[in-house]
Amino acid sequence: MLKQFREFAVRGNVVDLAIGVIIGAAFGNIVSSLVADIFMPLIGAVTGGLDFSNYFIPLSSAVTADNLADAKKQGAVLAYGHFITLGINFLIVAWILFFLVRALNSLKVEEAKKPSPAPTRTELLLEEIRDLLAARVAAPSDRPPAPGQPS
Repeated sequence: MLKQFREFAVRGNVVDLAIGVIIGAAFGNIVSSLVADIFMPLIGAVTGGLDFSNYFIPLSSAVTADNLADAKKQGAVLAYGHFITLGINFLIVAWILFFLVRALNSLKVEEAKKPSPAPTRTELLLEEIRDLLAARVAAPSDRPPAPGQPS
């Protein structure tokens, strides 16, 4: 059983998947930072200093704080600003992935357009032999029939 598990874990697909998950998590952190540290402040500056991350609706009369962190300590809140931030985060990730996949697809198309390399001398000889054998089978035989064969 341990041998089977080792074969499964070392198989290329599992290792590739693990690497993809790790790179994806790191990419997610980069995009989250891009949204929180660059785009949201720019959006806030354009909209007159709005900070979506602190937008909330108190669900309890005990909540009197002006920022989300303190409001959560006082009681239940509906943090719709955080949801807006995550929505923008998702759109940016989707947009970046779209361009990444588009670039990879264009590279594949360019690769497919490249002419295939010229056949080697060995391949040419094998093609000649194949063609001669095919012509020999298709052409009627000039040889007399073998003994015991009807003519």
